[in-house]
Amino acid sequence: MTVGKWTDLGNYNLRRGLMLMWPFDGKKKSIEKAGKSCYFSVKETTEGYKFNEFVNKLKEVLSNTSREVIFLCVGSDRSTGDSLGPIVGTMLKEMDLPFPVYGTLEKPVHALNINKILKEINQTHNNPFILGIDACLANERQIGFIFLKEGSLIPGMAVNKKLPHVGEYHMKAVVNYLDPLSPAQSLNNTRLFTVMTIAEVMSKIITQAVLGEASLCKKSIENLPRS
Repeated sequence: MTVGKWTDLGNYNLRRGLMLMWPFDGKKKSIEKAGKSCYFSVKETTEGYKFNEFVNKLKEVLSNTSREVIFLCVGSDRSTGDSLGPIVGTMLKEMDLPFPVYGTLEKPVHALNINKILKEINQTHNNPFILGIDACLANERQIGFIFLKEGSLIPGMAVNKKLPHVGEYHMKAVVNYLDPLSPAQSLNNTRLFTVMTIAEVMSKIITQAVLGEASLCKKSIENLPRS
């Protein structure tokens, strides 16, 4: 889970906000790098231009690497807001993607085991291209925004945990507003309906980018619990 201080998305003034949202492990914290981001709001139709633009950007990212692609979905099913990653991972597992998926509701990847999982990934796969998936907090107007960003995923920032940086690209979604006094409470107070809605859209984006089709999963997502 990551925390971000944002500029006003209502005016699509993204550049400075993206820089604050994704502090990178590397040295290239530049406006140009922030400009490579792609975003989509779940309030928009998944049949429109912005959705297709997001799908095409992800398709371009995945097709431009010759390395084996790994989807690493980070989060814990013990916190509603932080469960976005494992829920997306569970949906992706049902899609018969040609890429390995780590992090599901059954086997989540979280603060206590992420080092072990990363070691397992690097031992099993030769120099993989890891795309991280995680939830984040921002202000209330940005709930439901999904972002695709170049650079490592930095999990645990919202709750001040120092965890390893992950991957070359990442997808993040704002699941709730940030309570600066108690970010953990913001995660626990997140609506499951919000998380499920975002997870469905993220899964559809990935499915269309990888398989070129809109089906969400073999087992209906309607069977997953909601509130």
